[in-house]
Amino acid sequence: MGQAVFRNLLLNDYKGTIYPINPNYRSLMGVKCYPSVLDVPDPIDLAVVVIPAGAISGFLDQCAAKDIRGAIVISAGFKETGKEGSELEARIRDQAQASGIALMGPNCLGLINTDPAVSMNASFARCMARPGNIAFMSQSGALCTSILDYALGNNIGFSKFISFGNKADVNENDLLRYLAEDPKTQVILMYIEDLSDAQAFMYIAREITEKTPILAIKTGRTPEGATAAASHTGSLAGTDEVYDAVMSQAGVLRVETVQELFDLAMAFGNQPMPVSGKMAIVTNAGGPGIMATDATVRYGLELARFEDHTTLALKSALPATASVRNPVDVIGDARHDRYEAAIKAVLEDKNTAGVIVILTPQTMTDIEEVAKVIARVSSHRDKPVLASFMGLVDVSKGIEILRENGVPHYLFPEQAARVMKAMYDYRRWVTRQHTEERIFDVDRKSAHEILERTVRSGRRELPDVAALEVLAAYGFPVLKSALARSREDLAGLCQDIGFPLVMKIASPDILHKTDVNGVAVGISTPEEAEKTFDRMLKDARRSKPDADIWGVSIQEMALPGREVILGATRDPKFGPLIMFGLGGIFTEVLKDVTFRLAPMRELSARHMLEEIRGWRILQGFRGEEPSDLDTIQECLERLSQLVVEFPIIKELDINPLIAYPKGAVAVDARIILDI
Repeated sequence: MGQAVFRNLLLNDYKGTIYPINPNYRSLMGVKCYPSVLDVPDPIDLAVVVIPAGAISGFLDQCAAKDIRGAIVISAGFKETGKEGSELEARIRDQAQASGIALMGPNCLGLINTDPAVSMNASFARCMARPGNIAFMSQSGALCTSILDYALGNNIGFSKFISFGNKADVNENDLLRYLAEDPKTQVILMYIEDLSDAQAFMYIAREITEKTPILAIKTGRTPEGATAAASHTGSLAGTDEVYDAVMSQAGVLRVETVQELFDLAMAFGNQPMPVSGKMAIVTNAGGPGIMATDATVRYGLELARFEDHTTLALKSALPATASVRNPVDVIGDARHDRYEAAIKAVLEDKNTAGVIVILTPQTMTDIEEVAKVIARVSSHRDKPVLASFMGLVDVSKGIEILRENGVPHYLFPEQAARVMKAMYDYRRWVTRQHTEERIFDVDRKSAHEILERTVRSGRRELPDVAALEVLAAYGFPVLKSALARSREDLAGLCQDIGFPLVMKIASPDILHKTDVNGVAVGISTPEEAEKTFDRMLKDARRSKPDADIWGVSIQEMALPGREVILGATRDPKFGPLIMFGLGGIFTEVLKDVTFRLAPMRELSARHMLEEIRGWRILQGFRGEEPSDLDTIQECLERLSQLVVEFPIIKELDINPLIAYPKGAVAVDARIILDI
């Protein structure tokens, strides 16, 4: 393998000087070998290490003595192999950091830099990457070799091609910082199995995506996939919801497959971004035009409505049997002149933000000339043009012309529509309203005292009433409530709160109160309250004999409204995670929820509302009044502030928060502490 790396460096026009190090050889491929790096007479910038894992520590000592500041450790045998490998990896990491050596790897393919001023292939890949404006980084070295072969076959070039393996030292955040400043890179692609520091990634990536798109595959979506990732590079994958939240807040476009990754990369690297979601479709076949239309609408775009002058231009250039409405059908016998007239007309229309051009190979279709027309016409416009030449053999030369001229090509129009939607999403991210985290004026002292009382009592969970008191201290709208520990407490508490009221069993061991008949609503008299109190305690003790029963909470009765859930949990790796979704008893069944990492900005909180499938219900459906979205959003932001300022809070649920056309109220809350 060492010889393979040396051969790649030597035979790919590397612009620097290469020194093979091997005490057992006088030369390698005609180049003088040195017994150790200490014997090399010149300064050395980078060491590429391909020796057994156990020998690397001693070699790093030599690198430090030689003042070498960079090392790529290709060798395997580290944390991906188990405990002993993890300990060895930790030692070489500490050693490299103490010596000031930036170490990439171990267990990686290596690095390719296609910059003509460098032309470095420090990897054991079978071939050199083509130059281009796409940077690719991956934890998986084997995936890199497959992707490199795929890219060569599809005329895709790279600025940098990086396999960083176990990322003992240099990680994805370091590489992102570098690539953001690389003038050769316009798009960044990532394959990752975990994030080293999600909060740092979020801030770094959010800054980068303001000017450079980042497209990412994060594996381990399923529990089974997460387990596989851990056995592959020793990654400890977090929950998939965390990664979705991180990438959404950072403006990173997360994709499902390698095919989709490069579908997007070809467009992002070669085309301008659409300024709106209004698309035009030009086709020579009705069926594919309908397919493209359906996909365009399904992905959240829309068909552009042409101006009158565009329709007139199309009518004058196309036969009477053609369709001049969107999608534009130039019909099956169209040659390149019809395509040119149609594409020019729709691109010049101010209502059109992008164009998808479809071609099916008919006998009379001059495929290569159509490809040249698309390349020529699109090169003079600031609107994206994507092509779908449907077929494989007949259209192959046309596809080659498109790719050589930077026009992204897709086998089927649905792919083009999906890519156009991703481009529009990125455009909206770049031009979004920029907001900051809001810090509210809260009663932090009262919240601290309530939490401290719980800690002193030795309990991990706050009583319902205490949890609502914490929320009230942080400015949440809450109902009046109190805890009745005995029958004697009832009369005074009911009088203070007022009838009608709600009664709920209070126990840290009963999470779902309805399961033990532990919720009663509409209690309207003192006598009814006493009977309910007795019955509720009896039912709870019969159903949960080992439960710690604190009593019964008495609460003001809320008016009916739309129920939503707000929650927070503290991920051991990424910190506080905020959840939002439809509330009530169906939360766990429907799982219509979305997540963000805290702290979060105003716009992130608003996006949480918009992302759930029940968004239209909150907006008002079939004549119903919309919920007070501003109040719900503010509650999410207050929740973010609360869990950031009190790291002792491990879990928090507000279920439900009842939203009204004006205002909202927190009805039930659960807080669990990390003690």
